[in-house]
Amino acid sequence: MVSGDLWFENPDLANQIWTPETWEKGDDGDGGGGTVKQLLDQEEVDVVHPLDREKGVTLEDFKLIKMHMSNYVALLAQKLAQSVKVRQRVVATAVTYMRRVYTRKSMTEYDPRLVAPTCLYLASKAEESTVQARMLVFYIRKMYSDDKYRYEIKDILEMEMKILEALNYYLVVFHPYRSLSQLLQDAGMNDATQICWGIVNDTYKMDLILIHPPHLIALASVYVASVLKDKENTAWFEELRVEMNVVKNIAMEILDFYDSHKMITDERINAAMNKLSFKP
Repeated sequence: MVSGDLWFENPDLANQIWTPETWEKGDDGDGGGGTVKQLLDQEEVDVVHPLDREKGVTLEDFKLIKMHMSNYVALLAQKLAQSVKVRQRVVATAVTYMRRVYTRKSMTEYDPRLVAPTCLYLASKAEESTVQARMLVFYIRKMYSDDKYRYEIKDILEMEMKILEALNYYLVVFHPYRSLSQLLQDAGMNDATQICWGIVNDTYKMDLILIHPPHLIALASVYVASVLKDKENTAWFEELRVEMNVVKNIAMEILDFYDSHKMITDERINAAMNKLSFKP
């Protein structure tokens, strides 16, 4: 299995494992054994490609399109579930691939409407839960009458190779889910499993998975749930000996997203998408 979940019982061990240096690994795709930096700084993620800027795409547009495509991947997976089981981790891996791609490639050259389902196709194989390309095409056509979303099997297969190159053939993704289960048990918050799982799912609508180690995202979801459920967990968090400032900052980003998400309309998303010209 390509994806890896951290399941730690010793909080100190978590700090030893999830350091930025841990993520400086992989192959750069040229056979030379170069490294690929898997955790990025916010400034590296919030960069609109020059080709997209020429079309008037702003940073806000960039974030909206990525969020819209994250939702698209999740919705497509739900539709596919009518015929084949698609685990949540496949969706999370697909969204992570998509977000990684756009730290290196332009949306002008890599149409999000094709990249998103192709990432789902690639993630399903990486996670040993393969979805056939023809099934993707079938359900996309059922979901959208807009020709701009309609691609053929050959388009997905061709884009798959481009995405693999953009990812430097590095397909490992670490997710917060399994560490979340252990954290909730340790914190005595098993009753918050559903809300925390939902919060973690929502973090994939942002770029957090590109910037922060997964166990800190999991901790931030527990922190948000503690606030929402008015549960006092200060002593427990202190015992973990993690960077609580980072956890709180992630939690604030999540809460800010929930606030701003209320203001996002289909019109705003469509306006951002329309700045990109794809299929005639």
